Amino acid sequence: MEISDITSILEEVREFEPTEVFKKTAHINSMDEYKKLYDESIDKPEKFWGDVAEQLHWFKKWDKVLDDSEAPFYKWFVNGKTNISFNCIDRHLFGQGRNKAAIIWEGEPGDRRVMTYWDLYREVNKFANVLKNLGVKKGDRVVIYLPMIPELAISMLACARIGAVHSVIFAGFSSDSIRDRILDCRAGYVIT
Repeated sequence: MEISDITSILEEVREFEPTEVFKKTAHINSMDEYKKLYDESIDKPEKFWGDVAEQLHWFKKWDKVLDDSEAPFYKWFVNGKTNISFNCIDRHLFGQGRNKAAIIWEGEPGDRRVMTYWDLYREVNKFANVLKNLGVKKGDRVVIYLPMIPELAISMLACARIGAVHSVIFAGFSSDSIRDRILDCRAGYVIT
């Protein structure tokens, strides 16, 4: 066998077109639309991010999209109040959304789990209560050291739900790297 006979997939040239159904339901339908949004994000960032933020649920809408008066300490969505966990889960619970797949997980060797928004809501709330019962409260620092399993997302969303700051550590790091990261962020809790 000659070197020239070896096929490399590092230089991929194939293209896979999306289906018509996918195109019709896509958020951005063309490169022109993408370019327009991109240009707006660069030329008018406050308008762009304000429009994006309108798609989320806010418990209290912001007074100002960006306060750059103390640059480089920028403040976004000044006086606004939201919760990312609510936006990721709760707002999908009304109507048929609660039965839609929120997480589709496939592991090795062929393990498979599908969690609906309702399943995810229950699991996140249960875990948020576990954290609260352990003493975790708003502003506390939590390190999450888990592989790519649904419990990783559940842990992150549970921390966000109660207002705990979380840091995810890649599950392949050495014990020294994990220790350093825990100490660096002064975490009071580790989920593993």
